[in-house]
Amino acid sequence: MPRGFMPAGWTEIGDESFSPGFFVWNSEVGRRTVGISTFWYQGICANHVVWDAVEVTEITRRHTGRVRDTLAQIRQAIEQLAAKRDQRKDRFAKVIAKAMETTYGEDSQETQQLLTDAKFTRTFATRAIEIARTSGRLTIWTMVNALTQLARESKYAGSRAEIDQRASSLLNLVTV
Repeated sequence: MPRGFMPAGWTEIGDESFSPGFFVWNSEVGRRTVGISTFWYQGICANHVVWDAVEVTEITRRHTGRVRDTLAQIRQAIEQLAAKRDQRKDRFAKVIAKAMETTYGEDSQETQQLLTDAKFTRTFATRAIEIARTSGRLTIWTMVNALTQLARESKYAGSRAEIDQRASSLLNLVTV
């Protein structure tokens, strides 16, 4: 994002920019769910890969004959997202700013234990710590970034989404 240019809805925190976003999906044949996923992100590709998604929230329902009820809930979720954008933006900015300052583990060993407790494999945790170290300190924010960077290597979109959601859940450790 060029400095000085900020599209509506985007917010700057430190040297980074974020925007609220959402995906809605539905199955034509009823084999999958219908739902919405809302999040804050820093970049998105034309193939719908969201980079650095945080504060991911998802609503899903089984696709049944009453799918219209679910679609009404999704419409309501989008309207609430738009109505609360500025309120969410302020809270989000505070959480991210604090995550950028809050240490995640006193050293690599403690950080690795925290990540394995959060259901990341030891190998994945070790790689994430190596990536986070290139940014300097092991903060909650550098760990979230490292984990979402590693998620990009996953072959399957579902696996990437799962890793991104687990990574963004580290932000729940921040209190504002």
